[in-house]
Amino acid sequence: MQRYREEKIDRVRELAMQVLQKVHVEGAYANVALAETLREIKLTERDRRFLTELVYGVVKAGESLDYRIGKYVADIRKAQPAIRELLRLGFYQIFEMDRVPPSAACDTAVELAKKHGRRGADSFVNGVLRAALREPERAAYPTGRDASSLALRTGHPVWMVERWMRAYGYERTEELCHCNNTSAPLSMRVNTLRTNRPALMEQFTAAGAQVRASLYAPEGVVLDAHGALDELTPLRMGLAQVQDESSMLVAHVLAPEPGMTVIDACAAPGGKTTHIAQRMENRGRILAFDIYEEKIRRIERNAQRLGISIMEAQMCDARAIGAAYAGQADRVLVDAPCSGLGVLRRKPDARWKKSPEDVKTLPPLQRAILASAAEAVKKGGILVYSTCTMEECENAAIVANFLRTHTDFVLEETGGFLPVQKTTECMVQIMPETDGPDGFFIARMRRL
Repeated sequence: MQRYREEKIDRVRELAMQVLQKVHVEGAYANVALAETLREIKLTERDRRFLTELVYGVVKAGESLDYRIGKYVADIRKAQPAIRELLRLGFYQIFEMDRVPPSAACDTAVELAKKHGRRGADSFVNGVLRAALREPERAAYPTGRDASSLALRTGHPVWMVERWMRAYGYERTEELCHCNNTSAPLSMRVNTLRTNRPALMEQFTAAGAQVRASLYAPEGVVLDAHGALDELTPLRMGLAQVQDESSMLVAHVLAPEPGMTVIDACAAPGGKTTHIAQRMENRGRILAFDIYEEKIRRIERNAQRLGISIMEAQMCDARAIGAAYAGQADRVLVDAPCSGLGVLRRKPDARWKKSPEDVKTLPPLQRAILASAAEAVKKGGILVYSTCTMEECENAAIVANFLRTHTDFVLEETGGFLPVQKTTECMVQIMPETDGPDGFFIARMRRL
């Protein structure tokens, strides 16, 4: 006998539960699992936003949300996967979403527990959520200024908060953590091979989006409101490319010119590579490398959609580039594999998938890639090193080590090559909590 009534099942919350199971049980990336669901199931714009907020909110909260639940449940890990996610969704709505009536959060979770849980699961979920509503003070986070307390209050791993507190102090770390919990702006780069910024902005507006010009990149636009990306006509037509404003600065610092030979050592998914092609007016030669075949295909698809013909995407380990292309390139970009701590807003589950070991093991790889790529630079040519992190050991320390061991390269005033907001910095470090765009590092070097 069916124990639930189908008409009482909340479809959006059920979808959120299913996406979260893919993330926490199957190891799927939250943005990928959510995108697949949104493509498969037609939802209203309101429901799309609600589903996105539920999934990303629960994933970002991570261990902090389980801390709250642990004040009412002995061990959440013993519950069925579906029931774990229903409790997480219930607690997130009760404690973090002011617009959701607590009764709705509780009642819908109980009904879903009847459908997806074993007998008695609905009573268990009801009891736990009702206890949280009666005694919310039991789930209060600690108020101290120590790393552990701040990590709980802001949904970050303790090791990450400890690291930032050593580098930036308490106040700035608190700002950074809160920034990571905001929604990242959706920015796009105008495909200048086919249109210009004013024309693209008009087309986005006609498609129902709220758009404004970027303050950082002359070909950048920011969409403050929009529908499904798959349905945005200018994007499907190849008139724009999704790319963060920080990332758009790299091609300007590299400053390629039409007719040059350019190497992008770590090119996937191709955002910077296609921007370089635009700066070159699709004239010259770009060699785009990556070590994964699927990523090479993705680079090629992006180039085709944008009408770019000068890119040659190839599978190649960046550490082998120097030997294969010694002294052949006018410009070389090393957008190195990194910890990615500057883009945590965009990847809600990334903070919980990273570890201190990532930060320790990446610098040797980054040094090796940079040293190899440097061999491909012609005399008088330019080498640019960039990452999407703020970690000094992956950024300034890598550049300093390289310059000590490669005396035929000199560091230039990188900030002077920024397209709009120029600075006198030798190396540019963008911080999300103070600057707005993603955390990013860029350094420009010339070969003597």
